[in-house]
Amino acid sequence: METSEFNASLVKLKESLEYYAYSLTNNRDDAKDLVQDTFLKALIYKDKFEDNTNLKAWTYTIMRNTFINNYRRAIKSSTIIDKTEDAYYLNTSSRSIYGMPESEISVKELNAAIGNISDEQRIPFEMQYKGYKYKEIAEELNLSIGTVKSRIFFCRKKLINRLKEYSE
Repeated sequence: METSEFNASLVKLKESLEYYAYSLTNNRDDAKDLVQDTFLKALIYKDKFEDNTNLKAWTYTIMRNTFINNYRRAIKSSTIIDKTEDAYYLNTSSRSIYGMPESEISVKELNAAIGNISDEQRIPFEMQYKGYKYKEIAEELNLSIGTVKSRIFFCRKKLINRLKEYSE
């Protein structure tokens, strides 16, 4: 397929690509951006398109893959990976609850719940929360690393059970 024929066929698909993009994004501006990205990739990778095949299906596949990759990129950018041995994954929200009245009550109740846990489990948990590594906690408290890990685990489990109302 010649370049001019390819470009003309691609332009004819614009309306159906816009509908498909909107069905993926549910946002007009994001849909337009997705169509632009699709056109750009289709033009860049024109040589990968095989003649006598379905151009519409090919561009839809490009659009779907672009949408999925953008979605994954957005999720990754809002995920913090803790570099400690345990490598926790923390999802961040775009809006902050700090300073809101509900968060003040939550912090007070959270501190009270933590305060009600025995020192045996609470102290390693608080140290880990403050940024100490398991090895440092174990050395400071003269415990094995396995004991530190299990105490922190059980402390978290107790907190989850005591604060179930916040997860709903």
